[in-house]
Amino acid sequence: MSAEISEKICRDNIKYLNLLSKQYPTISQASTEIIKLESILNLPKGTEHFLSDIHGESEPFVHVLKNGSGVVKRKIEELFGDSLMESEKKTLATLVYYPEQKLDIVLKEEKNINDWYRVTLHRIVDLCRYASTKYTKDKVRKYLPKEFAYIIEELLNTDCNIGHKKKYYQQIINTIIEIDRSKEFIIAISKLIQRLVIDRLHIIGDIYDRGPRPDIIIDTLMDYHSVDIQWGNHDILWMGAAAGQKVCIANALRISARYANLDIVEDIYGINILPLATFALNVYKDDPCKAFLPKISEGEYNKNEISLIAKMHKAISIIQFKLENEVIKRRPEFEMDHRCLLNKINYETSTININGKEYKLKDSNFPTIDPKDPCKLTKEEEIVIEKLKSSFVNSEKLQKHTSFLFSKGSIYLKCNSNLLFHGCIPLNEDGSFKKFVIDNVEYSGKSLMDKFDSLAREGYLYREGNKQKEYGMDIMWYLWTGCASPLFGKDDMTTFERYFINEKETHKENKNTYFKLRDTENMCNMIFEEFELDKKESHIINGHVPVECKKGENPIKANGKLIAIDGGFSRAYQQKTGISGYTLIYNSYSLQLVSHQHFTTTEQVILEERDILSTTSIVERNINRKYIRDTDIGKDILESINDLKLLLLAYRKGLVKESLN
Repeated sequence: MSAEISEKICRDNIKYLNLLSKQYPTISQASTEIIKLESILNLPKGTEHFLSDIHGESEPFVHVLKNGSGVVKRKIEELFGDSLMESEKKTLATLVYYPEQKLDIVLKEEKNINDWYRVTLHRIVDLCRYASTKYTKDKVRKYLPKEFAYIIEELLNTDCNIGHKKKYYQQIINTIIEIDRSKEFIIAISKLIQRLVIDRLHIIGDIYDRGPRPDIIIDTLMDYHSVDIQWGNHDILWMGAAAGQKVCIANALRISARYANLDIVEDIYGINILPLATFALNVYKDDPCKAFLPKISEGEYNKNEISLIAKMHKAISIIQFKLENEVIKRRPEFEMDHRCLLNKINYETSTININGKEYKLKDSNFPTIDPKDPCKLTKEEEIVIEKLKSSFVNSEKLQKHTSFLFSKGSIYLKCNSNLLFHGCIPLNEDGSFKKFVIDNVEYSGKSLMDKFDSLAREGYLYREGNKQKEYGMDIMWYLWTGCASPLFGKDDMTTFERYFINEKETHKENKNTYFKLRDTENMCNMIFEEFELDKKESHIINGHVPVECKKGENPIKANGKLIAIDGGFSRAYQQKTGISGYTLIYNSYSLQLVSHQHFTTTEQVILEERDILSTTSIVERNINRKYIRDTDIGKDILESINDLKLLLLAYRKGLVKESLN
């Protein structure tokens, strides 16, 4: 670029350069920042960690997070190799994962604890130093625990093989032991190692439902150093419920009752379900509600508890079907009239007509339904749903979690040439992008994903009574169950049929064409082009549909262009998948798929030093190692460098004056 062109660019951007000069007021400071940024570009790319479809299974989730899907163990193996026995490596790994609990056991068992501390402190500092080599000192410094920041920094940056430094290094270790701070130091540095081995975490949807503690998962994510979330259909359902969308509330409660997870609603989120329980007992007192018995293991609940959950389950299901009718009628563009099934029942013969065929209902006790107006809520049902709505929108913890999901989440994410989304890009049968009309405007592909994302935010963030909020809330329900939803990915949700009709032909939910074509490179390339991604470099990473590896299904599809990482984190799916989940690791050398076997308990992992048995396979090995300059962050850094170089030119040309004070 010629000097004249550069000077013209400076003049054209003089307002911006004046603002930038406030941050870098001298040539010296701007130059130092350029040197720093140029050097960062040549550091190896940080490790990305991908998880999907956790479904409330907090224990295995936390463990996989702590061990970085095997990255911690791999670092130990790379660093210590044959210099440590396998038992010593296992002990060190367990210590890094669960320092507090492991140290409690060691303190009870070790006879000479100071010697154990001395050996362990050396090993764990070496491991931390090895894990930190990818980062600048500044970045590591930001992660250091305040309590031991100075000490850890000295230990990490001291070469103990140099004679005069060896004594200095050894004295720090000895003093930590002498003043009885070893336990606290090991805990702090173990957590630092966990943080250093993973640079960024991606959660590709479905934190909620089925498993018992989604709240622990979200609390853990809120404390994580770098995370993004691509919303799943179960997440958007709870987000809609938190916004006050009544159908979402009814659905969330129905699923919680179905899996006997009402504790999360009542005890964790403080939502009062007594009105629903009282209503259900009064209305369905003599009804066994057989189709609504919760999915539980034998012995978990007594007969009275099971009976109450079943009655609540049925009560909220009928309310849900009535509320769905209201949304369908006010949103004709959803094209869901065929789902108003309460209108299709012959209440005299206890039959229902679906697609021209008549089916006998296996449950015909509908005490709250008026056959003349079957979708109208009774006064008691209206009271129940209003009280539940009030509890949901006023739950402090639920609102905190939902705000986090909106701030860190989105429907899709482009990151380092990868396209991340939970379910699918909705397609027509011919493989073209499915269109959806909003306010007389057609959306499809990327524009549809962007529009749904925006509308969901309006549904949560706008004030009550605003038309945009009402529409956005209804869209959140549509994202849960609509045929053009990228989160749902099916033509229908046959909830009513599964409860009330024996014939399984009515239970079928046809997957979107995306799932038929996702093993083809042509479809992947079409999607990459739509999202402006490089066809040669990019991958699609999604979950939502469990990969049935026990039947031989491969999670790596379309010659490696698409990777499906729902392998059954949720116990409800493990019989189907045969494993306990897939995770993905993307470091500077390769893209690695990790399959996990069944997790027992955290206690067993700590006591027996039994990590999850995991198998790693290379999806793609980089011909050339990837560096920061090859990433999205690298592109941003290059832009900053160019801006700073313009600022230097502006200083030297006198277009911007240095502030030397």
